[in-house]
Amino acid sequence: MKTEEYGIVTFNSTHHAISGEKIFKEKQIPFKTIPTPREITLSCGLSILFSLEDIQKVKELKDKNELSIKGIYKYIINENTKEISEFEW
Repeated sequence: MKTEEYGIVTFNSTHHAISGEKIFKEKQIPFKTIPTPREITLSCGLSILFSLEDIQKVKELKDKNELSIKGIYKYIINENTKEISEFEW
């Protein structure tokens, strides 16, 4: 099995996650809405999973305050493991 790498955007609330979905659609950034992984937080919530190819676009949205986010993470899935680390800007 090959290694898969994604980005995950977490939000402060479900409302912000829904707004984030709308912005990703408007900017034509492919994404999937997922439950926030337990490795990030144990609280309920929604996150957006996206291709790391689009990390610069997501960073620009964050920098322009178009997204109200809690954090952006790198999510790596190997054969038997999952690794999550927060992006440092």
